[in-house]
Amino acid sequence: MHKIKRLGCWIYTGLLFLTVISAQAEEMMDANEIVAKANLTAYYAGEDGRTEARMLIKDAQGREQKRQFTILRKDREEGGEQDFLVVFSRPADVRNTVFLVAKKPGSDDDRWLYLPGLDLVKRISAGDKRTSFVGAHYFYEDVSGRGVEEDTHQLLDSDGQYYVVENTPLDPSSVEFSRYNAWINKVTFLPEKIEYYDEGGEVYRRVEVLASTKIQGYTTVTKSRVSDLRSGGETLLEFRHQAYDLGMEQSLFTERSLRKPPREWLRRAK
Repeated sequence: MHKIKRLGCWIYTGLLFLTVISAQAEEMMDANEIVAKANLTAYYAGEDGRTEARMLIKDAQGREQKRQFTILRKDREEGGEQDFLVVFSRPADVRNTVFLVAKKPGSDDDRWLYLPGLDLVKRISAGDKRTSFVGAHYFYEDVSGRGVEEDTHQLLDSDGQYYVVENTPLDPSSVEFSRYNAWINKVTFLPEKIEYYDEGGEVYRRVEVLASTKIQGYTTVTKSRVSDLRSGGETLLEFRHQAYDLGMEQSLFTERSLRKPPREWLRRAK
C-alpha cells in the first residue's frame, strides 16, 4: 500500500511538472498569436469600414488645435493588404487635405498626402511614417497600424485582465524607440495601452484607449489618447458614426481620390 501511495505521488508530481512546463511553452508560443489577434481586432473589423473622427491637439502650454476628418478603409485580405483614405473637413486650413495608404505587410506601405493649397500630391517615404500626422501626436504609422512582422514579440505577463507583450523592432535604425509594451485585453484582444521606451529604458510616449464599444459585433475604439511624456503635450481622438461591411469598391482607394475624394462615401448614411 505504501508503494502504491508513493507511486501515486510520483505520478501526480510528474503530471504537475508536465502541466507547468506545458503552460510555460504555451505562453512562449502564444505571444505571436496574441499580437496577430490584436492586430485583427484593431485594424481589420469587417471587410471595410467608415468612421468620422474629431481630433483635439494640446501642447504643454494648453494651446489647442482641432481637426475633423473621415476615414474609409477596405481590406484586400484579412490580416494582409488593405487601403485607407482619410479626408479632412475642418478647420479651413486643412479642409480637403487627403491621406491615402496602401498597406503592405512585409514591405513598405505606399503613402500619399494631397495638399489642396498647393495642389500637390506628396509621397510619404518609409522613413517618415513615424513622424507627426497633420501636427498631432499621432504618427502616420498609427493610422494604418504597424506590421506585426516588423517586431519580435515576448509575453511578459498574462495575469489579470491583460496580456502584456513586449515588442522589439527587428530594424532598430528604422524607428525612434527601443521597444514598446502593449496591454491587450484578454477578452476582446483590443490593445488598450501601448508604452514606447527610448534607448535609456524610459517611457516617452503612451497610446491609450479611453472608451470602446461593440458595433455590428466588432470591438470598436470610440475614444483614444496619445501622450508625449517628454513635452507634456497630448492628442485626443474621438470616433463617431462607425459602420462596417458597407460594400466599398477597390477603385475608391486610388491616387485619383486624392484630388477627387468619393463624396458619396464621405456623407453619412441617413
